[in-house]
Amino acid sequence: QLQLVESGGGLVRPGGSLRLSCAASGLALNPYAVGWFRQVPGKEREGVSCISYGGTVRDYGDSVKGRFTISKDSAKGTVDLQLNNLKPDDTAVYYCAAKRTISGYCPLSNTYDYWGQGTQVTVSS
Repeated sequence: QLQLVESGGGLVRPGGSLRLSCAASGLALNPYAVGWFRQVPGKEREGVSCISYGGTVRDYGDSVKGRFTISKDSAKGTVDLQLNNLKPDDTAVYYCAAKRTISGYCPLSNTYDYWGQGTQVTVSS
């Protein structure tokens, strides 16, 4: 059973930055496609970004394109999400998720097999 742990959330002012990290307990995430999702109470979970297991394909939700960057650190076995130019609408609980899939593919849909517990990101002045 793959157990995922997110870190790096917090409170930041509009325009600020945060870096989220997703790690697998006892394992490296290298063989998995990894996605980042976010959810606000009362709303559906939204796909933010994903990266294929080889790191060759990356995708972003329309609301974060140009501001967020996903990367895979093969040495650490982690997947990071750099959040820049944050806006109050980015406030949410952010989850990472993993799944085994074919090379060169990562979905932004809720089809992942393993999920973390989430980390809170709050953007407020």
